[in-house]
Amino acid sequence: MGRLRQKGKAGAAKAYVTRSAAIKKLQCSLADFRRLCILKGIFPREPHSRKKANKGNSAPTSFYYAKDIAFLAHEPILKKLREHKAFAKKLSKALGRGEWSDAKNLEENKPVYTLDHLVKERYPSFIDAVRDIDDALCMIFLFSTLPSNDRIPPTLIENCARLAAEWQLYIMRTKALRKCFLSIKGVYYQAEVCDQTVTWLIPYQFTQSIPADVDVRVMLTFLELYQTLLGFVNFKLYTDAGLVYPPPLDMKKLEGGAGVGAFSIQEVAKPGNGVQKVKAVEIDGRKVSTKDVRQTIQDISANPTEPTDVDMVTSEAVVEADDDEFVPIASKTSDAQPTDLPTLKSIQALPASLSTTLFASCVFFLSRETSRPVFEFLVRSFGGRIGWEATVGEGSPLTVDDPSITHVIIDRPVLEHTSETAEERERRLSRKYVQPQWVVDSINAGKILLEDTYGPGKTLPPHLSPFGEAYEGAYDPLATDEAMAAESDVDEEADEEMGDAVKDDAELRAAELAAEVAGVDPAAFEKKVKKASKQKSTAPAPADEEDDMNKMMMSRRQKKLYDKVKHSQGKRSDERAKLEEKKREITKKKRKDTKA
Repeated sequence: MGRLRQKGKAGAAKAYVTRSAAIKKLQCSLADFRRLCILKGIFPREPHSRKKANKGNSAPTSFYYAKDIAFLAHEPILKKLREHKAFAKKLSKALGRGEWSDAKNLEENKPVYTLDHLVKERYPSFIDAVRDIDDALCMIFLFSTLPSNDRIPPTLIENCARLAAEWQLYIMRTKALRKCFLSIKGVYYQAEVCDQTVTWLIPYQFTQSIPADVDVRVMLTFLELYQTLLGFVNFKLYTDAGLVYPPPLDMKKLEGGAGVGAFSIQEVAKPGNGVQKVKAVEIDGRKVSTKDVRQTIQDISANPTEPTDVDMVTSEAVVEADDDEFVPIASKTSDAQPTDLPTLKSIQALPASLSTTLFASCVFFLSRETSRPVFEFLVRSFGGRIGWEATVGEGSPLTVDDPSITHVIIDRPVLEHTSETAEERERRLSRKYVQPQWVVDSINAGKILLEDTYGPGKTLPPHLSPFGEAYEGAYDPLATDEAMAAESDVDEEADEEMGDAVKDDAELRAAELAAEVAGVDPAAFEKKVKKASKQKSTAPAPADEEDDMNKMMMSRRQKKLYDKVKHSQGKRSDERAKLEEKKREITKKKRKDTKA
């Protein structure tokens, strides 16, 4: 006889725990439980049967894994939270009794916890931390722009601004930025750090307000973990690059609104090459020092023709090995064409995806209405120099009359002053004035675009997101020639359909005359015509017949997946058709306005 199973002691009832039961087991408040779950990365789970997991009760509730709650019971932060609860009680008692010295001592010995062990626990390797840094960057950049209030202290905002500036400094130093997109919500950036793609969002520098329906406590808990995480990542990145961390800060420049320019990057001072002690080793009764070893190596490199005991691979052999290419050979048993496999030589011959020194030959000057933090970060990340007016902030390396300026980023029409001197006019004509979108589009295109299209006051081309996944047949708003060709193809197809309709009408008229001559009843003839037209309209195309045959051989799961794929393809084609139709209408309207 097998072992009897008691109700609620095995299965889903044992594997899952309700939120109220978890709080009761941990002996903490609901707010502390939420904080612990956020910091530890524990979230509610959905059992297969909520009734079985809740021991027969079907009331709506949240479930957690019992193992996760068991791990929380041994968390050191839980102990600190309990100590903080006792500290709060003692402090309120001391303040109520007027014992100010005791209250001061309690405040000085306030229990504090750190999250270092949680970062190491959740991210065992550094690559894991970089791979998951996107949300941390978005949250920290958001809080660095918020105003301080009762719930958000100014020290928190200052720390977020410092971490954000350190991250931007590293990206500019290593030229790791790859893409950028100006959206309604803010500016999206994408960089490659340690061979990992990192994407984050920075809001525009407007006056921000915190909505009343946002739970700031939950966001602050996430921010607490993200600050520790980004601090670890910045420290690792700086030390691996041989830079001093934290970077020195000039408070005078920071108070003057220099932003990222208030920080300076310094390399770690390497120890001087002092006189090294010569170590001697006795070999076969003779002392050999490191100096003798270096002299022997220099003699061998100076006389490479002399025979040595070590077989060395010459550079010519390496070159011959690099020249080897993969030769595809056709299979004897299959008719399929051989596949060309990539080799080291073919990979090295591929063009670079993006030039990290795109603006190395350009010197920019920002007009006062443009966003200095955004374009300073973009230009310096791609090797360019940039300056701005003194009213925007301190730390500008250029002035407006610097002769080396090649481009002026301006977001308003340029007005010619009648009272300008010959020198000012010559300086204005020697520079190229562009709108801010030119910088971002040049970065995404990987090359310097023509400045005439982005001149002040001109209608700008569409600003497309570089993060969208391009697929075959996708709509491209910049492909004007292709759109016109597609339009002509549609017109040709319409003409062909009209011709077929006329042809069918002629055949139908001829059949009516033949039936009338043969003495066929007109009602019977109309029935036959309707039946033939119905069969013709419902007859599947050859491709549809082949798809139906293939679908019959699929399993039920494969059929569902196939239907989903076809549905998504249909939605994409419909969306593309709508966008192309809108573009045709806009083009026709422009032509009419031009003719008028």
